[in-house]
Amino acid sequence: MPDPLPPSGPPPYRPPVEFLTRADGTRIFAGLSYALVSGYRPLQLDVWVPPAASPPPLVVWIHGGAWLSGDRRYLPETLRPNQLFDALVTAGLAVATVDYRHAREAPFPAQLHDVKAALRYLRAFAAELGVDAARAGVWGESAGGHLAALLALTAGRPDLEGDVGVPGRAGGVDAVVDWYGVADPDALHRMSAPDGAPPAQWDHPPDVLLAGADPATHAAAAPLRQVHPAAPPFLLVHGTDDRLVPFAQSEALRAALSAAGVPVELVPVVGADHIFAGCPDIDELVTRSVRFLAHTLTSS
Repeated sequence: MPDPLPPSGPPPYRPPVEFLTRADGTRIFAGLSYALVSGYRPLQLDVWVPPAASPPPLVVWIHGGAWLSGDRRYLPETLRPNQLFDALVTAGLAVATVDYRHAREAPFPAQLHDVKAALRYLRAFAAELGVDAARAGVWGESAGGHLAALLALTAGRPDLEGDVGVPGRAGGVDAVVDWYGVADPDALHRMSAPDGAPPAQWDHPPDVLLAGADPATHAAAAPLRQVHPAAPPFLLVHGTDDRLVPFAQSEALRAALSAAGVPVELVPVVGADHIFAGCPDIDELVTRSVRFLAHTLTSS
């Protein structure tokens, strides 16, 4: 039985305890609380570590859900359960899949603070986890793609670090895969209620994310406005018929990154809607994304 928590003082961010070892030797650490924010649910992450002779590079996965929903454990319904996590492990990469506060729980920049806190935790306990968190990439989809891009682009912004979780600086990452992420929330067309949602209970997600935000916070929430020449390489993958996050969002981000001299590739998924609905070969998109991360992280 673990020792009881101290009655007072700072949150006890303890070394993780191994949860499960799969038949293939993959170790899974599940439900690790990387930040304990008073008044909120514990912020948790899972880590999958493949068997390896030396600690493998790490990829942080950030889920989507319009900043209003989503769960670290579940991928979009166009993918098989755990498909991305298994693909990364098979490629010899560790993966940490993280939760963060939704926009109705706390407005921006809480979500960015949370994913940076997750990265700080992973780096603080890299030895216990058996990962090389000095070689790290980030991969996200939709709202998670937005946060993945911001995590990479704002590494030098101490004002956006936050003060939850393990103290210190998260630092940068070496590669970004951004699947149909939002490049500028202010430029996103107003969304109508999804199927099954009462319109009276539906708000435009950027309005919730940026509730009460001043102009500086609006600018900080736009990856498009945080591009700089020292940013890591980006792989952008986006459906050309995306009705929720228009393809033009990734086109604008690609143009800004390219103008700054940042290595970037935009893969248009012709005819695909959001979450690549209508794409006949999503497996190839997964393979291409994993290949990019494996190449970039093992070459760094």
